[in-house]
Amino acid sequence: MKQKIKVLIIDDSLIFRETVAKGIGNDQGIEVVGTAADVFIARDKILDLEPDVLTLDVQMPRMNGIEFLKKLMPQYPLPVVMVSSVSEHVFDALNAGAVDFVIKPDIRAQRTLDSFINELIIKIKIASMAKVGHLKKDYVGYQLAEGHDSPNPNTIIAIGASTGGTEAIYEVIRALPRDMPGIVVVQHMPPVFTGMYAARLNQSCRMEVKEAQNGDLILPGKVLIAPGGEYHMRVNCRANGYIVELVKGDKVNGHCPSVDVLFNSIANKVGENAIGVILTGMGYDGAKGLLNMKKAGAMTIGQDEQSCVVYGMPKVAYDIGGVTKQTTLKNIPQLLHSIISRK
Repeated sequence: MKQKIKVLIIDDSLIFRETVAKGIGNDQGIEVVGTAADVFIARDKILDLEPDVLTLDVQMPRMNGIEFLKKLMPQYPLPVVMVSSVSEHVFDALNAGAVDFVIKPDIRAQRTLDSFINELIIKIKIASMAKVGHLKKDYVGYQLAEGHDSPNPNTIIAIGASTGGTEAIYEVIRALPRDMPGIVVVQHMPPVFTGMYAARLNQSCRMEVKEAQNGDLILPGKVLIAPGGEYHMRVNCRANGYIVELVKGDKVNGHCPSVDVLFNSIANKVGENAIGVILTGMGYDGAKGLLNMKKAGAMTIGQDEQSCVVYGMPKVAYDIGGVTKQTTLKNIPQLLHSIISRK
């Protein structure tokens, strides 16, 4: 039998700790080895209990979860799933080394609670397979000089990612100059957070970044991020260029928006003028779409295993022959830049 994933729950609410412990403890693959009311108790229990994964509340007494992460990761790099209210603080937590996050539910609403527990179980299992601690040294840390006289308005870069993708996408886009072709992005993320994420990137990147709206033109120097929730994002042609369409639909490969939906639309509408990039993430969303982009003549790039938080989506894409060039996260901006320079 597979060994159970040992989980330590850190939250200042006794009721919430007990509710989460009972909920995730019902899963046959998880063992709740302990709970902690604050990070100082948690620190001692980490040493005693040696958990595989932590769940950590962002808002904590004495020291908040983000400060704890910053102190924890250099010494004890453990996979952490953050539990947060709707707040930009989750991105600080992801930047500090957390693998993923879930939104804190109203525990009085049973349906909401059940959905939260199911999501947390999935993310704990993904986190247990994630690589942590080594990633900062694999980050880009540079910015490319501008050098394209006038980007081809028909060229589109499409990026898909899931677990670990918020930081990976940030590292790629922040390195790119303003004069890059338009970029469209699907990052698996809940509603509301995609807008916060886009605004955050817009403040720190030279390209303009925004959450996509139906009918937005894909323009050089602009990044459009698919909104989380009920809509898939696809690319279509119009007389004045390429636009994004937001289409209501069921989940594809377990996700809405789905990377495959975006990539398939680009294979159909953009063809050889496109570049596809698949980054860190669990599962197989985007793999077939990337292969279809490659078959349509597009250049396709996959993040390598060493630099991925979770080498799932890029692995499947590589294994089925969808990746033209596999490389580290550090190399992706330069590779994109050189491909554009040749177009």
